[in-house]
Amino acid sequence: MSAEPETLSTAAELTSLAELARKFSLPLVAAVADEMLAPDLAADLPVEWARSHLMLPIRQAGRPALLLNDPADLSARKHLELLLNQELPPVLASKAVIMNAIERGFFNRSDTASEFLRDLDQRAPAPDKAARGSDDLLQVAEHAPITQLINLILLEAIKANASDIHVEPFQERLRVRFRIDGMLYEQTSPPKHLESALVSRLKVMARMDIAEKRLPQDGVARVRVGEREIDIRVSTVPVAEGERVVLRLLNRNTTVLPLAALGLAPAMLTALERVLQEPNGIMIVSGPTGSGKTTTLYAALQQLNKSRANILTIEDPIEYQIPDIGQMQVKPKIGLTFASGLRHILRQDPDTILVGEIRDLETAAIAVRASLTGHLVFTTLHTNDAPSAVIRMIDMGVEPYLLASCLRAVLAQRLLRKLCEKCRKPTTLAASELAALPEAYRRKPPQSIYAPQGCPACLEGYKGRTGLFELMVVTPELADAICAAQPNLPTLRTLSVRGGMTTLLEDGLAKLSQGLTSFTELLRTIPQPAC
Repeated sequence: MSAEPETLSTAAELTSLAELARKFSLPLVAAVADEMLAPDLAADLPVEWARSHLMLPIRQAGRPALLLNDPADLSARKHLELLLNQELPPVLASKAVIMNAIERGFFNRSDTASEFLRDLDQRAPAPDKAARGSDDLLQVAEHAPITQLINLILLEAIKANASDIHVEPFQERLRVRFRIDGMLYEQTSPPKHLESALVSRLKVMARMDIAEKRLPQDGVARVRVGEREIDIRVSTVPVAEGERVVLRLLNRNTTVLPLAALGLAPAMLTALERVLQEPNGIMIVSGPTGSGKTTTLYAALQQLNKSRANILTIEDPIEYQIPDIGQMQVKPKIGLTFASGLRHILRQDPDTILVGEIRDLETAAIAVRASLTGHLVFTTLHTNDAPSAVIRMIDMGVEPYLLASCLRAVLAQRLLRKLCEKCRKPTTLAASELAALPEAYRRKPPQSIYAPQGCPACLEGYKGRTGLFELMVVTPELADAICAAQPNLPTLRTLSVRGGMTTLLEDGLAKLSQGLTSFTELLRTIPQPAC
């Protein structure tokens, strides 16, 4: 988290602070830079005390100081100085600046699950009752030990930008892993005797039945990191050694990326933007689970004119909140499925509809009918490449002539890890690596190849991810092929390439030549049939 410009302080408050600064001869700061934060000084300070008293130890010009809003609150200052065992010269700031500094300072505090486990009493604590609502992960010290441990694990995962947390029981140990940039990395794991308490606490957080250990369960929890809300989808399944728990972290305040930031090649971005200008039809984004399909669809919705159009979505789950768009959550337990929700959406006078996923013929048929009656429909499918989406829709039971009439484009995608720019090293392709490429690319292999190395700034030589894409725009020739009695995949792929489609492999090799990724990562990401 970085320092943000102060915009919430009122003119009256700033005038009052300026008068206080003159009266008490104190410095006044308009913002707190990252280098001024001092997590070590605030290590023993409860976050709720800092919030309620609007005080935070910082460093100004390299020396300890006390950020405060009311210099007349001498009692609180004395308590804090006694706690820290040192005097702190006061520095004035507005309430909003101090609150922002508190959230950033406590988020950057170096508390870790491994340090907590070193100090934890070896007796297994009983699971505590969870408070209703959301827990604040920054309030570590106020909770029972098992809750503190879970809060620290969650906080570490959020700091590492992990998408999932895996809690995996084995006969002799309990393993915790984070999924970061699509890969699982093992973390400091709790001792085996804490397994029961840890799983029970997670179940309580997610409103699940802690007594039911024989059946899989699903639940939802919500936590806070200061002012940020994090939704957690919790899934448990019974295994031979206990219960395996997976937590999916969904940051409700995550900013939706623009299309231009996803990694689309300029020509592909231009073609996609033309598709978004269509008045009606279906656009499908395809790829395996975790390939960024929802992120792409949200970016596409952001491109549309929300002030002049009615945009509605039905999703499972709602991953990000988008301003000015109506978003509906699927709830199968009460009969709200994609198909039933889509029927009701059509009565809401929509211009654009997002269907989170087409899973059956009923949903597919309603989506096709909606697109043929003047709506622009976005949806996803699980297929390996763009032409396969056509075959999947027909296999579901959609009539080929209807699909040819409404389908505008299919965007297939993958996510691959980006090389760390600080430590990547030049390399060349070995003969065995060249053999993995199709014949056409062996004669002219990509140039400027880099390989991962690893440094403190990255994970095993990679940092962040970018997308691989292939965009199949439905041309009249391709529409005729879809209308055929039995359209086949090779024919569709040939016609798509003839119509200007860049394949996943071609897009990947282009990114390889740009030094964005490694050859090993490219082969790991692209499905073998495409090679």
